[in-house]
Formats: sequence, C-alpha cells, structure tokens
Amino acid sequence: MTQPFRLALIAHDQKKDDMVAFARNYENLLAPCEIVATGTTGGLIQAACPSLKIARVKSGPLGGDQQIGALIAEGRIDGLIFFVDPLSPMPHDVDVKALTRLASVYDIPMALNRATAEVLVQKRGLLRDDAVEGTLIAPRAR
Repeated sequence: MTQPFRLALIAHDQKKDDMVAFARNYENLLAPCEIVATGTTGGLIQAACPSLKIARVKSGPLGGDQQIGALIAEGRIDGLIFFVDPLSPMPHDVDVKALTRLASVYDIPMALNRATAEVLVQKRGLLRDDAVEGTLIAPRAR
C-alpha cells in the first residue's frame, strides 16, 4: 500500500476564510491525506471539516512556517497549499520567503492562491493519471 499524500496547509489571516472554504469544497479529496497545518489555520479547518485529520504546528509568526519548512527539508511534506495575502505586511515575511524557497528547492507542488490550489485538485495536478477519481497520488521518491 502506498503512503498517503502529505500536504501542508497555511493561510495568512486575511485568507483563512478562503482556506476553510477550500477545505470544505474538497474535503473528500483531502480526507485521505496526512495534513499538517499552522496552528490557527489548522484549528479553523478542523472545526469546519471534522473528517480531516490535521496535525497542527505553531502559528506562522510563532515558528509554524519554519516548522513546516523543516518538514519539507526532511522529505516529510509532498505538497504545499499556502494562501498568501500579498496586500498585508507580514512581520514574519522572511519566514514565508524561506518556506516558499524550500518548497521550490525540494521541488514539491506549491499553490499560493485558491485558483492554483483548485487547478491542482480539479485538473488532477495532485492526482495520478491512472488513479480512481478522487485518489491523491503517492508521494514521489526523494
């Protein structure tokens, strides 16, 4: 049996409602995933989607972005959906840049807005071509 897809979910404050709505819309596709989320985002998603199993790390400004970055570097995250708010100043902007850099360095799928996240899911970007509809791909060997 293949390992579940390991997905990180993060959202800036002004994008948390969008992330919760996204998770609700795709709950059936996210259910088989091992999900890691930053603290507040993970709590909101868990409350809205009780069928999802979410491991929560610290809030982003308190080190959660760095914790997820470390998981990416360790090969323990297979994809990242991070709804960023480009119009709000972030005191931890350096952490956010480091996280997105790590996702690029380790070549994992990364969506930074809802439109891209939906393409990944709807257009089977995160789905195997030969998979049963709604089954996420197995992680790539690193």
